[in-house]
Amino acid sequence: MSRWAEARHQVLEAARQMHREGLVVGTSGNVSLRLPPEGGRKLLAITPSSRYYDTMTADDIQVIDFDARPVAGDLPPSTETNLHIGVYRARADVNAVVHTHPVYASAISVTGRDIPPILEDQVVFLGGEIKLAAYALPGSDEMVVNVVDALGLKNAALLPNHGAVTVGRTLCDALTAASLLEKTARVYYLALLTGKVNPLPEEALRAGLAYFRKLQGWNE
Repeated sequence: MSRWAEARHQVLEAARQMHREGLVVGTSGNVSLRLPPEGGRKLLAITPSSRYYDTMTADDIQVIDFDARPVAGDLPPSTETNLHIGVYRARADVNAVVHTHPVYASAISVTGRDIPPILEDQVVFLGGEIKLAAYALPGSDEMVVNVVDALGLKNAALLPNHGAVTVGRTLCDALTAASLLEKTARVYYLALLTGKVNPLPEEALRAGLAYFRKLQGWNE
């Protein structure tokens, strides 16, 4: 059995769950997991490009290094590979990245809005306000820079006219963040329809952010 078999299986299952939850359509979206380095070579496992999730196998998950050079697998990795690598380079605390095209988060991204801190679980698990990255062409170096900037030290960001990116210490964390982001975007969309959005009170925001930092394992 390949030494990466379990990691590839985990990425496959996360990708299938992402699809089952309706966070992507067809072959869109991508999932990756940081792997332990070997001989100083930093590695990740990532979904391949243009493959349907219901027929994808664990052997289809590609193992590559941080220069996008192949290590295991003979398929082209996701077209957004550079985005995943860029996030891992910028965030040592992140071990998993999920890129989705969810309906409500995408709708908010089309309006050009950030999502303010409106829900307690949004603040506790995503880190507060969800920023909209500046626009850049998919797959470009500029897009990587813009998304990393929008993420900051949070667990979610919106991609304008595109979708969303969520991160976590585990694949479960990153996938849960993707679901929570879509829930938050839906609540925000519905609140906008009423014509009134009430952000969290400042006291609740401070408390939620303190708990977020605790969950992330960061020292005060």
